[in-house]
Amino acid sequence: MKISTSKQDLRTQIKYWQSQNKTIAFVPTMGNLHAGHIALVEYAKKLADKVVVSIFVNPTQFDKAEDLQAYPRTMQADQEKLQHIATDLLFLPSVEIMYPAIDDACSVQIPASMDILEGASRKGHFSGVATVVAKLFNLVQPNKAIFGQKDFQQLMLVRKMVNDLDFDVDIIGMPTVREADGLAMSSRNGYLTEDERSKASGLYKELTILQEKILQGESNYFDLQQDTIRNLKERGFVPDYVEVRRQSDLQKPNVDDMELVILAAAWLGKARLIDNITFHQGD
Repeated sequence: MKISTSKQDLRTQIKYWQSQNKTIAFVPTMGNLHAGHIALVEYAKKLADKVVVSIFVNPTQFDKAEDLQAYPRTMQADQEKLQHIATDLLFLPSVEIMYPAIDDACSVQIPASMDILEGASRKGHFSGVATVVAKLFNLVQPNKAIFGQKDFQQLMLVRKMVNDLDFDVDIIGMPTVREADGLAMSSRNGYLTEDERSKASGLYKELTILQEKILQGESNYFDLQQDTIRNLKERGFVPDYVEVRRQSDLQKPNVDDMELVILAAAWLGKARLIDNITFHQGD
C-alpha cells in the first residue's frame, strides 16, 4: 500500500494511473476505522482498478473545538487494516496541507434545503463537509466515490454538490453496517461506557417500531415522532430529533409520498448517535 502525505505525491500517482486508463474508486474517512469502513473499501475494490482511501480529521466540520480534540485517532491500527485488505493508496494529509490558510479559505456553501436536521443541529457542519469533500475530489479525481448511508443527509448533500457543481464522479451509497444487536457502527461508539453500550441499540429498535407503525397504516407522523422521542427518553437517551421525511429531498412527506426515511439523532452519555431507516410505504 502506497502512503501519500502531500498533494503533489498524490497527484503524481493519480496521473500515472490515469495514463494507464485505470479506474479509481475513493473512500474518504476520518480514521478510527471499523468494519463499516472496511466494507466500503472492499466494495470499492469491486468497482475500480485502484482504490484510494483518505484519513483526515477535518477541523472545518466540527462545531466545537473540544469535539475535534477528542475525536479518536488510531492511525497505526487504521494503516494495518487498510494494508491487510490491499488498499492501493492511503492519503494522509495534515491540516496545513489541506488548508494552507484555514482562517481565510474559500468554502462550499450548502443550500437552504440542507440547513435542516443535522444542518440545524450542527451549524457549519455541512459546509465543512462539502468543502473538504470537494477538495478531496479535486485531488483524487475518482471515477467513483463510496459513502455509507448511516449519514443519510450527508450522502444527499454530496450527491447534490456533485450534480450542482458538475463533478465527474459517480456517488455510491452503501447500506449501514450494524453490530449484532442493530447498533449502527460508528467511530463515536467508542465514547460509550459499558452500560451505555448495552442501551445503545435502543435507538435502532425504536426506529424499527416507528417504521412498523407507518407500514401498518398510521400516518400522524408528528404524534408518532413524539411517541418515539418519549420512548427514547425512557431508554436513557437525550433525543435531538426524530423525523419522518421524504427520501428524495428530506422535506416533510405528504400522504401520497411512498419513499420515506426515518432519521434520528440522540445523545447517550458523551456519544451523539445518528441512525436512519429507509423504506417504501407499500413494503
